[in-house]
Amino acid sequence: MVIEILKGLFDRDLNKLKNEINLYKNENNLWKVDKQITNSAGNLCLHLIGNLNTYIGAEIGKTNYIRNRELEFSLKNIPKAELIKNIEKTLVIVTTSLDKLTDEDLGKEYPILVFETKTSTGYFLIHLTTHLAYHIGQINFHRRLLDLE
Repeated sequence: MVIEILKGLFDRDLNKLKNEINLYKNENNLWKVDKQITNSAGNLCLHLIGNLNTYIGAEIGKTNYIRNRELEFSLKNIPKAELIKNIEKTLVIVTTSLDKLTDEDLGKEYPILVFETKTSTGYFLIHLTTHLAYHIGQINFHRRLLDLE
């Protein structure tokens, strides 16, 4: 049951991410930074794609994804269509990876130490849903504030 809930949350929020990126009127504004906004929507999108492909795709789904976190924040001017395509691919990877889990797996220790202390796989997956939602909120704010053209 929890796995189905997680799949539902990731599906909902990755589609929200796709919608937020699509709502930019001016594609160049995806990459804007201004005053206290140090991360562009495009870079936050790349970060979310890298994060989920690493912690769910590579670790749970065994996709062999190799993350370059630095590029998530340094790449610029990737076309909106490519971002959308990568969000859609990430959704498929997340769903197929979560399909490999059992409810028993959620209670097991997540194999990578990400925080100061070890966590269960279930705890970490719930963390990833909140991390995704947090950055979607930042992207929404970024769009409403900086996508004025």
